[in-house]
Amino acid sequence: MGRYRIHVATGAWLFSGSFNRVQLWLVGELGEAELELQLRPTRGQVEEIEQDVPQDLGPLQFVKLRKHHSLVEDAWFCDRITVQGPEALKEAAFPCYRWVQGEDLLTLPEGTARLAGENTLDEFQKHREKELKERKLIYCWDTWHEGLPLTIAADSVKDLPPDMKFHGGKKLDYEWTGKTGLLEMILKRVYNFLKSWDRLEDFDQIFWGPKSTLCEKVHQRWQEDELFGYQFLNGANPMLLRRSTSLPSRLVLPSGMEELRAQLEKELQNGSLFEADFILLDGIPANVIQGEKQYLAAPLVMLKMEPSGKLLPMVIQIQPPNASYPTPPLFLPSDPPLAWLLAKTWVRSSDFQVHQLQYHLLNTHMLAEVIAVATMRCLPGLHPVFKLLIPHTRYTMEMNLRGRIHFNSESGIFSQAVSTGGGPHVQLLRRAMAKLTYRSLCPPEHLADRGLLGIPSAFYAHDALRLWEITARYVEGIIHLFYHGDDIVRGDPELQAWCREITEVGLCQAQDRGFPVSFQSRAQLCHFLTMCIFTCTAQHAAVNFSQHDWMFWVPNAPCTMRMPPPTTKEDVTMATLMGSLPGAWQSCLQMLFVRQLGRQQPDMVPLGYHTEEYFSGPEPKAILRQFQADLDNLEREIVARNEQLDIPYEYLKPSCIENSVAI
Repeated sequence: MGRYRIHVATGAWLFSGSFNRVQLWLVGELGEAELELQLRPTRGQVEEIEQDVPQDLGPLQFVKLRKHHSLVEDAWFCDRITVQGPEALKEAAFPCYRWVQGEDLLTLPEGTARLAGENTLDEFQKHREKELKERKLIYCWDTWHEGLPLTIAADSVKDLPPDMKFHGGKKLDYEWTGKTGLLEMILKRVYNFLKSWDRLEDFDQIFWGPKSTLCEKVHQRWQEDELFGYQFLNGANPMLLRRSTSLPSRLVLPSGMEELRAQLEKELQNGSLFEADFILLDGIPANVIQGEKQYLAAPLVMLKMEPSGKLLPMVIQIQPPNASYPTPPLFLPSDPPLAWLLAKTWVRSSDFQVHQLQYHLLNTHMLAEVIAVATMRCLPGLHPVFKLLIPHTRYTMEMNLRGRIHFNSESGIFSQAVSTGGGPHVQLLRRAMAKLTYRSLCPPEHLADRGLLGIPSAFYAHDALRLWEITARYVEGIIHLFYHGDDIVRGDPELQAWCREITEVGLCQAQDRGFPVSFQSRAQLCHFLTMCIFTCTAQHAAVNFSQHDWMFWVPNAPCTMRMPPPTTKEDVTMATLMGSLPGAWQSCLQMLFVRQLGRQQPDMVPLGYHTEEYFSGPEPKAILRQFQADLDNLEREIVARNEQLDIPYEYLKPSCIENSVAI
């Protein structure tokens, strides 16, 4: 006979507890025992059960549980169960972290990570095969639009698997802030309804509500060339800028601009010439909003890096050459102020489109969903890569599903306010998908390809590289615990199936763009896993939480342009500028959109600080603690640096990075 002490932990969020009774069984190598005492789980509590078991169960392998209900079904969110056996047996942990519904029997394996075994009689092998078979029926792929990454198959939030939905508090907060934001937007529109909209100062009429210090600074300084250039390095979209290796072929310099050519060539020779080319937008048809045609452009901006680190624009070409305009006009800082401001505004509006669709939606949200769905379909809960990645998939499927419903709606903000909304967004996403390479998702390679390494004023680049290095060490520590050689990697069928599922299925045959279809070494696997975690955490933080700061003041990042690009400089007036910028209603919609997405979440989990304990044993926990210590050290470095800066770069401060794509 032996005495067992069982602790059952219930989730802490709303509605996690249950009025239903829960029955437990312990399963060991030598036998199985049903516990006499049943429990009613309470939110945020750890219930304890003690029972003498007459037989020797041996080392525990599984805990089985069944929830009974008498009158109504009341789902229960079980965190984990731990069991302390007789003295000779160490405590065993059984991670759950899922909703328990209905009256089906749920089997939780002991939490030690295990690779797939060749012995089909092994009980753990049978469990993982059964689990994957069931998961593949629950987590199915769907096509949102041809040519784009696949998504989870769900038409509405209620169709999602329960474990992928927002928890109670998250759902209430998300829906409540949406309603209060809508009310604020309506009040702004009513307040502004009979007022003029013909001066830049008129935007101040709607520029109220919660704002950050940086948001106020953008409001004051958005017309400055220095702030315009700064945003290519450290703004909401630091992903497009690259160091020039030659003058772009599209940059046609007409006669009379020999001095400009000489300046450009001098900067080129000095290695201080940079470019941002929005050619991805060329030929994309623009949205029609309330019967009014909107406009898009595909600008090119050439910039120079001064010795002080300031990045300043030298010339802007709003549209590339075409048959109608073989020599499109070039806009210079020496042009009439309104003409130069309008040219910069066209660049900022184009950056809004590319940022939202290519670098935010596609490269973080949609990729994170592919990783999440493939993980649920191909890796059982016992697999070490599942345990490593699952905390970084929290809320992603519901967040993305809500986004797709919004994009599909004719009354959604994107359709009602954005020049690529209402259908053109699909064309732009397809173009971006065709250019999505594996290298472009890995900062060491991508920053090197763009010539941005070693620039002191490139804070995104610096922080991204540091976070990549820290994450890579964490990943390597975990992977080397379970894969003792490259042959173990090559021989893991579940891992190889997961790799193929991402590249060939989720990303629609992306192997021609550098994505692997198999892992041949531990180093290759660690690099890919580092990319997965970095994309779901740091990269999303950089392009998402920056939106409120840089886009809430609408003239700095116009969601649409309502007049065609200028073809001359002399005719640009304030009426031209205001007629091009978004109207009052579109501006209110943009402000609602970027505040809702760019705010920190009340239930935010910082990178590396998830409370779920999927791994058992001291070694993985020690590696996680070291990861947290490395992140804390980086936090202190960034805080010290930011104290010396006029504009602190906060988005990759570890405490500001969400642990998953959760908003």
